[in-house]
Amino acid sequence: MQRLQGRVAVVTGGASGIGLATARRFAEEGAKVVIADLDEAAGKAAATEIDGLFVKVDVTSEAEVEALYKAAHDAFGRIDVAFNNAGISPPDDDSILETGLDAWKRVQDVNLTSVYLCCKHVIPYMREQGKGSIINTASFVAVMGAATSQISYTASKGGVLAMSRELGVQFAREGIRVNALCPGPVNTPLLQELFAKDPERAARRLVHIPTGRFAEATEIAAAVAFLASDDASFITASEFLVDGGISGAYVTPV
Repeated sequence: MQRLQGRVAVVTGGASGIGLATARRFAEEGAKVVIADLDEAAGKAAATEIDGLFVKVDVTSEAEVEALYKAAHDAFGRIDVAFNNAGISPPDDDSILETGLDAWKRVQDVNLTSVYLCCKHVIPYMREQGKGSIINTASFVAVMGAATSQISYTASKGGVLAMSRELGVQFAREGIRVNALCPGPVNTPLLQELFAKDPERAARRLVHIPTGRFAEATEIAAAVAFLASDDASFITASEFLVDGGISGAYVTPV
């Protein structure tokens, strides 16, 4: 499919995991892709692979985020898709009883404030052209609770969901769609690292997924490509769950 032919997409956190899989999918569908990431070596390699542009950016810095979208617009003349995907899930973000204020603030800055900054600085370009699709990475934990808590992560993703809904409503009549992608657990380096340190936690989570497995990054990328395309032209302000059924399950198959 070439649903994104002639369009320009910016992917934060595009050097690995879901971001990289999505950058590849966007390119396969015809888009020019700007990969934004802190990891310069991996980001440049990814951009070379897909014939895109790499911009090194700290998504918690307003000046760097503003410069990112200016660079994308200067290079390609438009910005049609913004996949605001950068995020962290550090081990010191745990139960509310254990998580310190510094850990709380760091996760909020990277997972929530960065999405605010990215939306703030890409929307003017989309308003100018009268069209655009913004996909913000939230999580299935934004719609349900867990006893194995990562309290700041969960709160940040709930914020992403609420903000996406509000922006989707506010800018709908200007042709700008904003949706929150809510993946279930995904087989990415971030998840592998987290669960390698605590196999019991991994097993405890896996049992709740009706499909019996974690998602692959390419499966999430397919959902992002759909939301970015005109196939999703009537979808905005939505929570788009791609979670293997976890948020709908009461008892899973044995």
